[in-house]
Formats: sequence, structure tokens, C-alpha cells
Amino acid sequence: MNDDAQCQAYASADFAASNQAFVEAVRKLIPEEATTVLDLGCGPGDVMIRLARSCSSLKITAVDGSPAMIHLAVAAIGECGLSSTIKAVQGYVPGLPLTAGHFGVVLSKDFLHHLPDPMALWHEVRRLIKPGGFICVMDLRRPDSPEVAQKIVESVAGNEAEILKSDFYNSLLAAFTPEEVCEQLKAAALNLDVTTFGNRHMLMTGYAP
Repeated sequence: MNDDAQCQAYASADFAASNQAFVEAVRKLIPEEATTVLDLGCGPGDVMIRLARSCSSLKITAVDGSPAMIHLAVAAIGECGLSSTIKAVQGYVPGLPLTAGHFGVVLSKDFLHHLPDPMALWHEVRRLIKPGGFICVMDLRRPDSPEVAQKIVESVAGNEAEILKSDFYNSLLAAFTPEEVCEQLKAAALNLDVTTFGNRHMLMTGYAP
């Protein structure tokens, strides 16, 4: 999302329930000794703000390809007084200017389906995570039909701006099935568990080789 209107609509939308559910899932699974966290596709920063508030010992690097999103994230992080905890970085996957093997935890929410090549995410995860590091990725599941996708949009975002509803609908149709993600992980040599999560997401969790 490079369009300012798209980014503002996304940032203003109410994703509190799914964002908080993701943070709670991470908090249940994240190793106690974890300190360095990377968030790929951070958007306006709400997920990492929630995580930082729930675990003050973490040092978080939050990355997004959209300069407009990073601008919103930096502002939100600053308003929450978390600038020393969360560093927002603009960059593209693959090829982020980050040190290989640096992060003990790599997270991502609702980013995988945005990539033209989903393997770019998994290869970047492999490159940037420490051996044995914890991985937790959450993404949409593709519905069985466009009609089902439209019903999900209306039930979840019926009162949101039309631009957001359109983006949400397109995201649902661009998303993968759990079976497709399992094939991606096999190709990336990542042994992660793939489970359904709620009525429209899936969760990929486990440890790096």
C-alpha cells in the first residue's frame, strides 16, 4: 500500500480483535529468553505496539515496504512513548538491509498474501532468524469462493470505508490455502505447524533449523 488514502483507511480500520488475538498467540508461544524481534509487514504498527506493551523486555524492528505506512507507524510508536523499544524501518522483501541471523523471533501478520512470490517471505525469514529462533506468521485463508469472500467482508468490515472493503476482498482472494502454505514451507525447508485460526486466518508457528 503506497497510496496515502489506502494507508489511512487501513490505519483507521478496527482490526483490534485480530491484532490482539495474534499478540496473545505470540505471547503464549514466544520463548522467555527472546529479546530481538522482527516484524515483517508491520503496517501502521498496531501489532508491535500491542506486543511491546505486553512484554517490555523486547527490542522490536518493524519493517514495511510502504513509506506511507512507515510514516504512520513512526507517529503511532512515538505517541505511545515506545520509540526506544520499536524501530520502524522502510524496506522491501526480499533484500532487507538487516543482519543475517540476528533475530531470535520473526513475526508477520497479514503480509504473505501481498507478495507476488510468497517464497520471498520464507527465504527472508530463513536468512534473518537465528538458528533455533521462533517463527510465528499469521495470514488470511483463501475462502472457497468469491461469494464467501464477500460475505466475510460484509460481516467483518461492513461499516468500513469502501476502499478498505475493496482491499480486504482482494486480499481474501489473493490469500493461500493451508495446503498451499505447507508446500511453500516444504520448499523453504521450514518445519512449521500450520493451523486454522479463527474464521478467516491461519497460523504458522515453529522454530528455525
